[in-house]
Amino acid sequence: MGAALIFTLTAVLPGCAVTPNEGGQTFRQRAHTQALTDITAEDVRAEINFGREVAARVLGRFPLLRNERLTRYVSLVGTALAAQSGRPELNYHFAILDSDSVNAYSAPGGYIFITRGALEMANDEAELAAVLAHEIAHVSERHIVKALNIHASDNSGAAGLGRMLGAGSDTARVAFMQALDQAVKILFENGYSQQDELQADRMATLLLVNTGLDPLALRRYLARVQTVDNKSQAINTTHPPSAERLESLDRLITEEHLIGLDMARNTTRFNRYVKTP
Repeated sequence: MGAALIFTLTAVLPGCAVTPNEGGQTFRQRAHTQALTDITAEDVRAEINFGREVAARVLGRFPLLRNERLTRYVSLVGTALAAQSGRPELNYHFAILDSDSVNAYSAPGGYIFITRGALEMANDEAELAAVLAHEIAHVSERHIVKALNIHASDNSGAAGLGRMLGAGSDTARVAFMQALDQAVKILFENGYSQQDELQADRMATLLLVNTGLDPLALRRYLARVQTVDNKSQAINTTHPPSAERLESLDRLITEEHLIGLDMARNTTRFNRYVKTP
């Protein structure tokens, strides 16, 4: 079952959309907005190490859903998306949080979490992928890393986070804990900046195209969340209002001529893994 599922999920990648726009860029090229040439291997290690600690804080708030079959399915969907994210140096990890709140979280370095409530809100695989792609975009664009100025060198705002997990000075450890607290506050209280959120929505939509999935899935999902008041409050506490996100997505869908693209939703497979007890 596992090998067949992997093949099915990744088989869409070689034939994904490569239609250029007027400037000659493909969807894949336009999905990435940040040049990573100035990021060193040490910076990446710092990002991963810091993200691992942030991920531990997430798991300190929510328990993992103990469903190996479902987690494997979510991981395979996420891995297919991550392969298009422009960060081949990262190994992405996906997990389901056992919470009925509707939300998803990402930690630097490739740690992606979706709540059980958010998963249950999806109607097909494309919508699940849309939620994961939004969080992957936060990682690939290094939104927390940039907000907190996380680098490996001692001239970073956090004074060499890459070495703080080792035998750093007391000052370095204090700086590390302060940066960690700030990252957790972004995830659970303040949220990302509106610019970062809308950028993640845009990238998520283009990642869907690149993996052969319905690019309207994120818009469908957000519109449904908006109509469920008792659940939408959870996601709207850490995200811009759904109405603003929908307006931004509508502009993107029009600009990129995404309406009418015949791409997969994979509803049957989604129901088999998510809706079937």
